Amino acid sequence: MGSSVKKKRDKKKDFQKPKLKVGKARPQATNHTNTSFKSKAIALNSQSLHVNSPSAADQFTHHLSLLNSRSDSQRKESLSYLATAIANRPIGRPLQLPSSVLIPKLLPLILDGSNGVRGQVLKLLRTIPPEDVGDSCDKLLLYIRAGMTHLAADIRSSSTDMLAWALEAAGDFLVSCAGGWVKTLKCFLAMLGWPNDETLESWSSSKASFGKAGSEGKIMVKTLNTLGSFIDIGLANTDGVDNGPTIDHFPLVHTRFHVLARGSSAYAHLNLFGSPRDDDSEMYEHYEERRKVLSQNFQKALEKGLESARQEGGETGRAAAAVTKILVERMKDEELDAV
Repeated sequence: MGSSVKKKRDKKKDFQKPKLKVGKARPQATNHTNTSFKSKAIALNSQSLHVNSPSAADQFTHHLSLLNSRSDSQRKESLSYLATAIANRPIGRPLQLPSSVLIPKLLPLILDGSNGVRGQVLKLLRTIPPEDVGDSCDKLLLYIRAGMTHLAADIRSSSTDMLAWALEAAGDFLVSCAGGWVKTLKCFLAMLGWPNDETLESWSSSKASFGKAGSEGKIMVKTLNTLGSFIDIGLANTDGVDNGPTIDHFPLVHTRFHVLARGSSAYAHLNLFGSPRDDDSEMYEHYEERRKVLSQNFQKALEKGLESARQEGGETGRAAAAVTKILVERMKDEELDAV
């Protein structure tokens, strides 16, 4: 009897309405879970604990991998670390990583949207020995030309700085690589707003946009100076003077034609295993070939554009006059060679 009465009382409780009293909290349910606590532990997906600190080589590789970070500040800090590590290495010691591995990691950052990141990329490139830059000129020019024709004026300006550095470091390799001469000249004309020979009839006096109004003149001057260096290096006679066999050189005659090539791909101009090239992507290794291409396709557009820029006066006019002088002197050398 006692158990049945208890069961009836417990069943009756389920249907009784609880009496609420003023000033007292509502009774909690039997299945209530307290969620007011706060966790003070930090959960990590994965972590690596080492007793010893990472070596300099590991830190260099780690910061190189951080160049793909989404954070602008992280990319900038990693570039700064890499530049400092390369600049502070002992004299005579090679780079921490080969330039064929290091430079391709830096190329996409030429088009980075952050001004600070692009500035650090240029500082890092300046620390790389010039002799290690020549073999990467063709890949380097792909990103530089993309930056020179970019919609953002800041990226166009910084790409011009990159090209000026590349000309200083490995100018001969740059103007003679595949597409290094024709495509780069076309990028200059597009950047300056000068139509080429095919559209000279529709010449307009509209100026190219270089960003903010206060900085247009400086960027224009910088672009013209870089164009002058490009033409000067591309049209310079690098063969030297050959007086034929003399007693001073005997028995070594025409030695420069028999020495080992300076670059790693001595037969790249033959394009033995690559896809067929058009005229724009062709390699013009000899200065006479580059003079001929410039004379046939770009000389009129350059002369007309430089004359228009020279008439503006000021720093722009002086820079245009300097480029005109370089162009006239180099093309005059062609006439002398023909004679």
